[in-house]
Order: sequence, then structure tokens, then C-alpha cells
Amino acid sequence: MKIIITGSLGNIGKPLTAQLVQSGHDVTVVSSNADRKSAIEALGSKAAIGSVSDADFLAETFAGADALFAMTPPNMGGVNIIKNTTNAGYAFAKAIQEANIKRVVMLSSIGADLPTGNGPIAGLHNIEKIYEKLETSITFLRAGYFYINFFNDIPMIKGAGIMGANFPLENRIPLVHPEDIAWAAAEELQKTTEGKNVRYIISDIKTPSDIVKAFGNAIGKPELPWVEFTDEQYFGGMTQAGVPEEMAGLYTEMGTGLRNETIAADFLTNDGKADGKIKLEDFAKEFASKF
Repeated sequence: MKIIITGSLGNIGKPLTAQLVQSGHDVTVVSSNADRKSAIEALGSKAAIGSVSDADFLAETFAGADALFAMTPPNMGGVNIIKNTTNAGYAFAKAIQEANIKRVVMLSSIGADLPTGNGPIAGLHNIEKIYEKLETSITFLRAGYFYINFFNDIPMIKGAGIMGANFPLENRIPLVHPEDIAWAAAEELQKTTEGKNVRYIISDIKTPSDIVKAFGNAIGKPELPWVEFTDEQYFGGMTQAGVPEEMAGLYTEMGTGLRNETIAADFLTNDGKADGKIKLEDFAKEFASKF
């Protein structure tokens, strides 16, 4: 198959590309960074350098492809983030239609069933709605909360001896490792599924209580506490750390959605299976290696 991978060689794109090339597919990786060209080609794939907001570039790149992994970059700009993400979705949709791609796997998220109250995930909700109108086979691959987001807590652990967010100790959080997303995406790209389908990819379902225990034991701090911040404290902490206000507001809103479990509700109610391979205890070792 001729398969297009968007998202460059990130935490998902690199293992996904390697897996598909190893399986004998003709893979092209889209990146906005020309410096990635040699690394892309080193994996045995082709490089297409350009912007995912450029529908003409995408249509030219997608021409003749059998399948597409559609991933819009997270956090597109410091302002108008939802609008920028949604506009990238329109560019993708136009290019998919012009190139007549028959199979699309879109990287989405838990909470993408919700139009609001989900922070940056609202942009993915909008893109799902845009793609639903396309006459092609699409799987919306809704991923959990990325394990690797917890790397951002390392300075707080080192500086204050705590972990925390604006959701409580006992909330159930569907978690995922990027390598499990790559595995599921590769599986879906090679299917001949018809119509529009939702697949959740979740590695584990744990609470913050489980998370601090696993990480604390891995880094030699078994009493590591989880602190539930107010929305105001959480927002203030991010802006003080240099996060743009709009982004901090979106992340605060996402934390609120995790707190009231609306973001996880559709998965927990209708699926509830953690079929990824990398469990929290496995990731805790990776976390410790970065600490």
C-alpha cells in the first residue's frame, strides 16, 4: 500500500513509520521541518516537506495514496488554537477529497464526542464532524491522556516534591502510550473497514493515586503526594511557567472535564477496554529514566 503519515517523526509518527516500512508498505511522511528529511529517509520512507494547513500541498502529497494517517499538530499557535486546529482539518478534508483517498485513520482523543468543555480537544471534535461528511472510510482513533504529558511534572516533583492538577486523587483517567497509538494506527490503516468508525486506544485506566504510587516507587520517592489544585491555581501555575494564557485556559478546561469525568464518559460507558500493551508500571520505568 501507499500510505501517508502526517505528524512528522514524533512520538507516534516514528514508530508508526518504522512498523509500516517493515511491513513492506510505500510510506511518505509529511513534516513542516526540512531538517527532518534525512531522518525520515533513514527509516526507508519518503519525505514531503510543507504545511498541513496548505490544502494544495496536502492534495499533491496525498495523490495516489491508498491510506492516510491524519494527525493535526497539537497546540497550533499561542492564540486562536481551536480555530487553527479546525482550519487544518478543513485543509485535510479538501485534500482527502481531491486525492480520493479511500482509507483514513484520524488521530482523535477521548472527549472528542463533546463540542465544548474539553479544552484543546474541541478542535478534534470539530475535525471529526468535518470528516464525517467525506465519502471515504474513516476510523476516528480516540486516544487517552498521554503518559508522556507527565514528563511536564518532573520540575514540580524536583522543586516542590509533589505532583498535581485540577482533578482529584480518585478519578479514573484513561491513559495511553504513543507506541500503542502507533500500533493501533498501523492495524487500522491496513484494514478495509467501510463507513465511519470510532476506536478507542487506551493503554491503562488508572487514578492519580495509582500514578503517584507508580512514579514515586520508580524514582525512589514512595510517599510522593498528589495535590488537587483549584482551577485558578492550576491556570496561574501554568502561566507563571510561561504557558500562553489561551493554552493555559484550554488545559485548565480539560482538567475540569477530567475532574467531572465528562471527557472519559463515552469511553468508560461504551468501551472501557484498555487494550494497549504498555501499562502504567511499564511507563513508570520510562518516567524514572527521564527524572
